[in-house]
Amino acid sequence: MIVRDEVPRCPVAAGFDPFDAGYLADPHQELARLRDESPIWYSPALERWVVTRYEDIDRILTDPATFSAAEAQRPVHPACPEAAEILSGLRLVPTMSNCDPPEHRRYRSVMSRAMSPRRVAALRPTIEKRTTELLDGFASRPRADLVRELFYPLPALTVFALIGFPPEDSDRIKAWCADKLEVNWGRPTVEQQVRSAQGMIDYFDYCARFVARRRAEPADDLVSDLIADERGLTDEEVTSLIFALSFAGHETTTNLLGNMTLHLLREPGAWEEVRADRSLIPGAVEETLRYESSVPMWRRVTTRDTEVGGVALPAGARLVLAFAAADRQPDVFGEPDRFDIRRPNARRQLSFGRGIHLCLGAAMARMECEIVINLMADRLPGLQLVPGQDVAFSPNLSFRGPLALHAEWVRGGVPASRS
Repeated sequence: MIVRDEVPRCPVAAGFDPFDAGYLADPHQELARLRDESPIWYSPALERWVVTRYEDIDRILTDPATFSAAEAQRPVHPACPEAAEILSGLRLVPTMSNCDPPEHRRYRSVMSRAMSPRRVAALRPTIEKRTTELLDGFASRPRADLVRELFYPLPALTVFALIGFPPEDSDRIKAWCADKLEVNWGRPTVEQQVRSAQGMIDYFDYCARFVARRRAEPADDLVSDLIADERGLTDEEVTSLIFALSFAGHETTTNLLGNMTLHLLREPGAWEEVRADRSLIPGAVEETLRYESSVPMWRRVTTRDTEVGGVALPAGARLVLAFAAADRQPDVFGEPDRFDIRRPNARRQLSFGRGIHLCLGAAMARMECEIVINLMADRLPGLQLVPGQDVAFSPNLSFRGPLALHAEWVRGGVPASRS
């Protein structure tokens, strides 16, 4: 419940806890209730103001002069002294998601060129080949965990191929990315913080060594393009860019694939519709991003005194932008709690951001989903969720997708659970 006496002129949601098991299982009911009570409120658990209304979030994302991105990659909870000491060796510079103009324009321009439509389109055969190979590994069986066997490895292999990382290093890099997720967006124990902080240092050192190798031995990959750009990025800047991209470029797509498949199979008739008419897939991607955002919350910090939703905010106010609340706002999306793959305005969803920080990888994520859903529809007849499973989500603030998704398909005429 919101009370209005702890922070002047701003309601307080004293009981709000985005790491609570009930909230993680289904955040939408609580976010809708809080959004309807007040468009902005203070969360003592996060020590931040939470913004829930679509028009306010849209304004914040498109006004970087007032709402800085510097907060985006900072840990939600301060590191313990032991972890902070380890992380002091992390020589990252702000680049894309946590950088403001004018520096941001330089990084964005370089990355836009390196992630050109030509380079992204060139990945299509690679994605199709790897999806087919992964499907070959389990399609002859009657059931599988689709996250573990397809959605988890595929986006990593894709973005690592774009960067130039050797495919044999994928499992190690994924483990380091999990460390980053825990440190920056989770609520880890002291022991977990120390372990994950060391993982982030190892991850950064790996990226730095790879950049040095590519400077000496260029190849046909994104890192070589960044190094060769005439605007002269330093090795530290290139390392920081790929450190961020190698996480963001696969974590959100893994979640998108899991969320999309979960809701296509949960919504009566939706999977059969998509299987019969593949032109519905792009709309299903956008509706998934709206209905179950892969990035339910993101962050900003005010650079000066300002006002949001009728609440006065001081300079330095740390904000959480609740995309998941805004994308189910009834006056923006009619019947917001209905998963509708034909929704005409689903592309207005906020998951990919707005303005200067609009996600550079959006086209690649959309292409990857299209390929995977098409091939799953071809290869897994009668696909359905294994009955009775509890779908769990990672305990973190900003990234949402099923940790496992057990599915089955027709073998000998009936799904495994009925045979």
